Amino acid sequence: MMAPLLDPTLVLTGGGLIGLVVIAAALLRAWHGWLDLKRQELDRALPRTPGEEGSGMGTARIELADLKERIRKLEAIASGVEL
Repeated sequence: MMAPLLDPTLVLTGGGLIGLVVIAAALLRAWHGWLDLKRQELDRALPRTPGEEGSGMGTARIELADLKERIRKLEAIASGVEL
């Protein structure tokens, strides 16, 4: 005798596989949407003109000089030298 084509185990396995594919497709679509959102956020955060970029570099240089001065003062304090 031949096994029935719609065996319950086969139906459950097929349904589970189809459900897994649907969930994977939904998660992949959500992942691509999240990546697009992050790209848009990065595009908005980046400077548009060369002038804006220069002001950011100047600020970074000032902060770097400030940090170097603080390190120099901390090293002087650690060595016991009065400023």
